[in-house]
Amino acid sequence: MPVKSDPATWKDPRHRRGVAGEQVARQFLESQGWAVMSHRFRLGRIEVDLIARKGSLVSFIEVKTRRGTAFGSPLEAVTWHKKREIARVAQGWMDRYGRPGDVYRFDVIGVTISGPVTSVQHVTDAFRPGWR
Repeated sequence: MPVKSDPATWKDPRHRRGVAGEQVARQFLESQGWAVMSHRFRLGRIEVDLIARKGSLVSFIEVKTRRGTAFGSPLEAVTWHKKREIARVAQGWMDRYGRPGDVYRFDVIGVTISGPVTSVQHVTDAFRPGWR
């Protein structure tokens, strides 16, 4: 699913870098056999970056993109507040699109774009909300 507006027209380079990281994460997931069901699924004002399916396993994925590790790993940037928001959006997605027998998990993908080198770190089952 394409982003609704053209990222090239966005003024903030962090937003453009974030979309680029989400595309890298999407390609990574698809190369691992995942089918990406949704990109930036929104529930009100909050969203989850990617929702992917592999058989009956559905993963809600937060993608963090950084230019380097000077301020820590991109994986460290997922706060408890963001986890709570992702869980809230995930519950809305499950209510609408979940299937009997589906298994759910929450992943984080860290993308580091440092010049011509891009690295991807995928943490599976990165956190568990209280309702699981």
